[in-house]
Amino acid sequence: MNTRGIAILGSTGSIGCNTLRVVEALGTPFHVVALAAGRNVAKLAEQVARHAPELVSVETEECAEELRAALRRQSVPVPRVAVGEAGLVEAATHGRAPVVVSATVGAVGFVPTLRALEAGKRVALANKETLVIAGELMTRAAERTGAELLPVDSEHNALHQCLRGEQRAEVRRLILTASGGPFRTRTREEMARATVAEAMRHPTWTMGEKITIDSATLMNKGLEVIEAHWLFGFPPDAIDVVVHPESVVHSMIELVDGSVIAQLGVTDMRHAIQYALTYPERRAGQLPPLDLTQLAALHFEAPDCARFPCLALAYRALRAGGTSPAALNAANEAAVEAFLTGQIRLTDIPRVIERVLDRHDSRAVTDLEVVLATDAAARAMAGEEIEQVGAGEFARPGS
Repeated sequence: MNTRGIAILGSTGSIGCNTLRVVEALGTPFHVVALAAGRNVAKLAEQVARHAPELVSVETEECAEELRAALRRQSVPVPRVAVGEAGLVEAATHGRAPVVVSATVGAVGFVPTLRALEAGKRVALANKETLVIAGELMTRAAERTGAELLPVDSEHNALHQCLRGEQRAEVRRLILTASGGPFRTRTREEMARATVAEAMRHPTWTMGEKITIDSATLMNKGLEVIEAHWLFGFPPDAIDVVVHPESVVHSMIELVDGSVIAQLGVTDMRHAIQYALTYPERRAGQLPPLDLTQLAALHFEAPDCARFPCLALAYRALRAGGTSPAALNAANEAAVEAFLTGQIRLTDIPRVIERVLDRHDSRAVTDLEVVLATDAAARAMAGEEIEQVGAGEFARPGS
């Protein structure tokens, strides 16, 4: 295998930190070329000291100065430091990094990931929002340049493994598994009273705030349905979701003869990350194997879209096509932030999204400007709907 330089977008987050652990475990030929983070300067300084990247990107000039000062205090050589979206793009297109791990949270990773694909990189994609916002632009760019899109989401990574060697015409449907989140057995009334702390208690995965709230509402699974459509080319009606609380079966495919192929494994993102970095090879990993004798039972159940309407809203946006998924994503990000800051209840999140979709006039995704304009407009509409919550239209948390 040739030397593989890696750029990591979102290096201080959960996926970014785990990617660095995988790179260390794999050793040669993998090495870090560029790291991009937001404002977690202390963590980034530790990563720079350990991995000596050529380029680092941070969110603001203030963060850049803070990082330089922290590195000098530790007598660590200071790499080139870039700032903002331009810095993310510079990291994503670094000439010595043929592999880009896209692990930023939300829409901020959209443009850098697109630029990486336009540059012909292998993109190990953990930022599902990029495909939700503009899957057509992303896949078109990959086809034009020969870039590879390798999913890091555990579910899509599992589907990628299940589909290896199978003929597309022989696959009837994709089956994404969902843990069900912390409110799988709660009533809608209990969910309406849920605190942020309760929503953050995911039963099987440790993740960042935004994705954990998305898991609590099942919007995360809705976004994954849209992502699966663009990654694998299956229509909405051939992509199903099943709740599997043990999170051992990461996803499945059903073939036309009724056979089901499943990918099982321990619940650790390092498996999916390593798969995306080493594909098509497989290398020995650092994780313990799945001990089947310790599995008491595996349960599967249909998702309840009455209690978790975000999943149905995602299917609605995918079927509508055009810019509707981008509007869905922007509204969801705004609503999740409003919940995290105590402005609305958990159960108000889908109400805000639905109202934005009702108001949104979907357009064809022709270029980057259309996507960015949709994102901005949908966020503005979501802000208006959230303000109505504050005006008392919806009950506030705990009321």
